[in-house]
Formats: sequence, C-alpha cells, structure tokens
Amino acid sequence: MPSRQKPLVDFTPITPSAPIAAKTHGWRAKCLQRLVRLDLPVPNTVALSFEAVRAIAAGNMPDLGALISLFDEGQLLSVRPSAENPDWGGPGALLNIGMNDERHAEIAARFGEPVATALYLSFVQSYAQHVARLDPDMFVATEPCLPALQAALYDYEKEMEEPFPQDPSRQLAEVLRSMARAWEGTSARLLRQAKGAPADAGLGLVVQAMAGGLGTAESGAGVIQFVESVTGAPQITGRFATRGQDRAAVSNNPQAIYLTRDPRGPSLEERHPDAFKALLAYGAICRERLREEMQIEFTVVEDKVWVLDALKVQRSSRAAVRIAVALARDGVITRQEALMRVTPRALSELLHRQVDPRGKRDVVARGIAASPGAATGRLVFTSSAAQASAARGEPCILVRRETSPEDIRGMHAASGVLTERGGMTSHAAVIGRGLGLPCIVGATGIRIDARNRVLETGRFKLAEGEIVTLDGTSGEVLAGAVDLLEPAQDEWFGDMLDWADAERDIGIRANADTPADARIARGFKAQGIGLCRTEHMFFEDDRLTVMREMIFADTSHDRAAALARLLPMQRSDFIELFSIMQGLPVCIRLFDPPLHEFLPHTREGMRELADALDKPLSEVTRRADELSEFNPMLGLRGVRLGVTLPEIYEMQARAIFEATIETGRRGEKVVPEIMIPLVSAMREVELVKARIDAVAAAVRVEKGVPFEYRLGVMVETPRAALRAAEIAQHAEFMSFGTNDLTQMTYGLSRDDAGRFMSYYVQAGVFPEDPFHVLDTDGVGELLLIAAARGRGVREGLTLSICGEHGGSPESIAFCRDAGFDYVSCSPFRVPVARLAAAQLAIRQKVAGVDAPDLR
Repeated sequence: MPSRQKPLVDFTPITPSAPIAAKTHGWRAKCLQRLVRLDLPVPNTVALSFEAVRAIAAGNMPDLGALISLFDEGQLLSVRPSAENPDWGGPGALLNIGMNDERHAEIAARFGEPVATALYLSFVQSYAQHVARLDPDMFVATEPCLPALQAALYDYEKEMEEPFPQDPSRQLAEVLRSMARAWEGTSARLLRQAKGAPADAGLGLVVQAMAGGLGTAESGAGVIQFVESVTGAPQITGRFATRGQDRAAVSNNPQAIYLTRDPRGPSLEERHPDAFKALLAYGAICRERLREEMQIEFTVVEDKVWVLDALKVQRSSRAAVRIAVALARDGVITRQEALMRVTPRALSELLHRQVDPRGKRDVVARGIAASPGAATGRLVFTSSAAQASAARGEPCILVRRETSPEDIRGMHAASGVLTERGGMTSHAAVIGRGLGLPCIVGATGIRIDARNRVLETGRFKLAEGEIVTLDGTSGEVLAGAVDLLEPAQDEWFGDMLDWADAERDIGIRANADTPADARIARGFKAQGIGLCRTEHMFFEDDRLTVMREMIFADTSHDRAAALARLLPMQRSDFIELFSIMQGLPVCIRLFDPPLHEFLPHTREGMRELADALDKPLSEVTRRADELSEFNPMLGLRGVRLGVTLPEIYEMQARAIFEATIETGRRGEKVVPEIMIPLVSAMREVELVKARIDAVAAAVRVEKGVPFEYRLGVMVETPRAALRAAEIAQHAEFMSFGTNDLTQMTYGLSRDDAGRFMSYYVQAGVFPEDPFHVLDTDGVGELLLIAAARGRGVREGLTLSICGEHGGSPESIAFCRDAGFDYVSCSPFRVPVARLAAAQLAIRQKVAGVDAPDLR
C-alpha cells in the first residue's frame, strides 16, 4: 500500500528576517515584509510561496491547523494574491474568512447586530460567487439585514446541498484551492501573458489577519497617496469609508469621506486627527525608505491605524517624470536611478496634448496609434478643405483612405490625421511623427465615402464638419470634444533630459525639412540636423508651379532657367536653417523623389496645371504618362536624377554654398554636409562629387570667400552597403536610410506591408514589424558590413542612421554597440532618443561591461 503523501508545509510568517523574495512569494509578500522592516503597523501576515500554491492547485493542501495557529484564536482572515509582478493581476481578494454563526453572535454582542450581519452577508456572497462558483445573480449585493443573510444562507444550502461551511479551516482550504486553480486556468494564463508574464508565472498568496470595519464611528478603511496620479504634483488624495474593510469599500462609495479638510464635506483629518498624522508619517517613511511614492491601504480600528498594503502609485507618463526627478532632487534616489525609472517612449506623451484619462470616452473607431498626441477638430475629407479650415482658424481632422505627397499641405493645416489604410511606416505615419501631428492609421471598421464626405462605422455616421477627437497615443477616435491635457515640457522634463545628456555617449540629431522643424529640433536640444529632405521645400504653392515648369522643360537650358528661379528660394531656406542651428552640423540630402510625385493625380488637377503652364491638356497628360513608372521607388530617383538631370543637384549645391557664405558673414561659421541619396555604385558618387566640387570652386571664385563642406552618401541599397569600401573612398560620412534599406532587403513595400504584417508577426515569421523595429539580424548585418568595410579604407568615416528607426531605443542600442557616431530621428523623437541613449550608457556602467545591454 503506497505511503500517504505528507501535507506540504511551505507557508512563512512575514517577519523582518523571513526568507521572502518577489521571485518566490510575489510582490505583495515582499512589499509587506518591507513595511514590517520599517516598523509600520502591519497586521499579522503569512505568505504562501509559488511552490505551495502550485501544490494546492494539484490537491496537496498545507497544514491549515498549523497555519491558523499563527493567528489569534477566532481571528477573521483575508487572502490576497501575490504574483511576481503586480501588473500580472491575480484572483480577487477574499475577506472575513472564519465568519460563521458563532462569530456572528460574538460580533453582534460587542458591536451590534447590523455590523455583524453586514460582515457575514458580505462573506457569504463572496464565498458563493468566487469559491463555490454559484450563479452571481443569486448572491448580488443587497442591503444588509437579517432576512437577507438568512436568504443567502438558504440559497447556498439549496444549491450546494449542504449548509454553509462553519469550520474556519475548511473555509480557508476552499478559498486557497479556488484561488490557486483560478490562476492556473486558461483565461487567467492568457490574460497575464498578454501583460508580459511568462506562461509558467507563479502565484503566491498572503493570509492576513483582518483589521478593520469594527469599532467606533471613525473605524473603517481607506487609501491614501501623496502625489496626484496624472500630474505627479504633491497632493494628498484618497478616501476613507466608515466601517469599510479594504480599498473596495472606498471605490464608488458616495458615503466615503475626504482625507484632508475639505469644504465639500467631512474629513478624516477633522474626525480623527491622530490617525491622519500617523498616515502622513507612514507616507514619509515609505517615500524615504522604499525610495518611491506609495499608495497606502489602511484601516482604523479603535483609534489605531493598520497598514494593510502599499503599492507603487499608478501614474501617467508626465507624473512618472515629475516623481522621478523630485525623488532625485530630494536625494532619495540618484539621478541615474531617476533616468532609469522612465520608459523612453513615455516621453512622447509629454510632448503633445493628451486626452485626460479622468474623462469619459465614447469610442467611434480604433486603429494603429501611429503618432502620439491628441487633437479635437471638425472632420474634413480633402487637403484643400483642411487648408480652408485652417485659414478660418478652425481646427480640423483630415480623413483620407491613405495619404500621398500631395496631402502634405493638408497635413500641415490639420490638427490630426486619420486614415483607413496604412501601418506604422505608411506615408501618413511617417509625416505625422515628423510634424508632431496626432495620427491614427489602418482604422478598422470604418468606411470613408469621399464623394459624399461621410465617415461611417457600425455605430456612427459622421458628416464633414462634425467634431471628433483623435487620440494618437491610444489609437482611438472619440466622438465630440473631450478634455485635453496640455504638453508637459516643464522644469521636470528639462531636468531629466539634461541629466540624460550628461550620461549618454552617442550623438542625437534630428530630421528637419523646414525651418519650423529645425526650431523644434533646437528646442529639444538636438545636436544638429542629420537629415534635411530638400524635396519637401518644393511643395509650397509658390514653388510647386516653378518645379512643374522645370519638369516640363524640354532642354537642359530650359531646366536651368526654371531652376534659377528656385535657387533664391532654396538659398533662403538654407540660410534660415543654418541660422536656427547656430553652427551645429546640418546634413542636407539632395533631391530624392521621382519627378511624377510633383504632378497632380486627378483630371481636375491636370486641367489646372495646363492652365498654369499655358499648355494643352493633352501635352500635360502625355508628359505625366511619360514620367509614370511601374515601380517608382526603384526607378528614376535619388542619385539617378543627379546623374541624368545634373542641373537639379548643381542648383541645390550652389544654394547651399551661397547660404554658407551668407551665414558666415553674419558671424556663424557653417560646414554644411551634403548627402547623395540612393547610391549603389562608386561611379555614381564620383560623377556627382565632381559636379558639386566644380560648383563649389565656381562659388568660391565668384564670391571671393573660402568655405568648407563635407560630402557623404545615404546608404539605402544593399549593394551600397556591400560596396562600402569603394564608396567610402569618395565620402566623408555614411548615413543609413533604414526605411528604404529595409524595403530593399526584404523586398517589401512599407506602405503595403501593414496589410499583412500583423499576421506575419503573430505567426512568428518576423519577431517584430521590421519597419517599426530595426531588423538587427538581416538589415543590421548589412549595416555592420558597411561600417567595417567603410572604416577599413577611411578611418574617420562618420556613421549614422537617419531613417524612422533612428528614434527607437532598440536601434540606438544597436548603433551604439556598432560604434556609430550618432542617430537622427524626427524632432519629436529627440527626447526619446536622448533618454534611451542615457539608459544604455547607465546599464553598461552598472554592468561593468564593454557592450550595452540590448535586451
């Protein structure tokens, strides 16, 4: 006969020296031990380890007699979950275990029948629903009274075919078994995995003596915190519920009173000043000794305060920054620790207006949160309507199936952009992030009727002019106007980024195409411009017509004549950029896009262009057809335009050099960086370099002023990466355009990949969208090859990336490890990059290794 398995004994009283750790007993058990070590008044508590809870789920119960003996005789108990990470959740707490007919009579004799009945009824209802798993509708909360209690006990016995259990040991056993098995359930496992928990994550349980709900009128439960969760400003917040027993008694309880004196009603400070003073002292102790802003769950029993639990204050991104900086200013934590407490991407939320999380949300549609921030405006369905709305001073939300370069002016005019199609690297997403414009792409379940200018979803039919709010941070479109929080670029934000700059060891530049972009970049303390895309300057009304004249020119002479009219415009742009950047490096990419992007795509647009150029519509249409390509992104663009239509690059080079001289006359020395896009062969670089050098020589002679400049290439093709040794002989720097390099490496269009990329990621084909997170294995290997080969022939070769990946913490880690000089990203991602780079440097210093932690 097999021996009977002994009960597992793996419960530990929480004392200062008990062997308790978050990895074995969970966060709550460890936090309670810290509170005990601080000599805070924590009720008697016992912790069950992950191993013990797994054993309970398998049917092996610990010695409950020994466990209960650790508490006072007749003591009511509570059981709470204690996962390794509080974000992973767990079963709900159960209170008043041990409540039975005998305890009901004892409490009624001491505190009155209503108090005893309320406790007993609440326990029966919770036990029936969460332990016995009976129909919740049979045990809904009712006004506590003896008939209600008797009815609940009767219904339990009828459903379970046995009386409500009276033995506290049996009650505790069933509660522990129910909570252990609930954690092991499929739904609970999937839910916590969605929050980042491993599939085999363990659950601990804490059994704690009840302390609350009984005694004088001031006895009860409450929660208190000492900072505001949205702003992080010092502020005592919370509530206190008379005769409550835990935080649940405070939630949505109109009878709960304020903590501090308040003209709107009574407060704990007035009714029970000694308890209030004690709470202030406990909060200060937690802040100093736990080195964190904590929310304390407490009870007051017969004038004594008990601390049931404490957890880190839930906080918005702006609050996280202020709290971390304030703790460092006060010497509670170091500056390095403060930097490590804020997620880099969270800074994006501080740069834009945000939907106030305290308000109500009526969701119209959901999509991909492509560019953070919030905006309220009237719906418009065309770029021209957006410009007209802006001219009237009315904020608008531009709605398109997908955007194109023709929509640039409309996007500039709009307060936010919503598209039916697209992904994180679609045109709308990229431009939106560059402009700091709230943007939602790939909105599911919407239908855009462009002809009738109507947006339809399952619940809504919204016409042009109706007001919506775009939450680009969450990806939700909200009906009507909602309360917004203003950007939080305050002293706390500034201190954090200044501290980050003192730690990081890789340069951070900004992609800036216009003077407005450059001002934003300077405001965020970018160390220069890493990518200025000059083609965006030509989409302004006064320039677009001249650009189109150049496109329709039949001879080199006619092209040069049209370009001569663009020259002063370009020169003026560069002078303003140089002046704004005040001597910091400015890397200017020469003209890149295919020419057809500057032509209208509609019949109406063609007719207007024919009128503007005084040409027959047939000629305009024919020329547009000639310029059309089967695959424009791989056609006549970039350096290929510079080789076949050299007048364009010659004009741009002259504008750069003349702007350099003019800026120098104003007392600001500039060494412009000129970047040749889309190179794939050394000979392309040689041809363009020869023409640029010739223009430089001519300008020096004409103006009689010496100047310097640097010439480099944008590596966007796999061949350029592989032939980097040859190309580097004629280039002083290489900047990797990872957007196009990813497209060409994968053979994927970034504008179309969003239609199926989620399926690929879910199926494990790709770990992440390679247009959103740099592919360090494939594309990254090309970067490493090019870096090694380029620096092999030119030791001082400057290396950087300037694609959308530039602001990604993962990409910065890769570039830093590879020895790159800087990364360049959109202006509104500069703060994110500054903090991410600092965190990498701090991790390396803490670890004492030569390579950053890439996890």
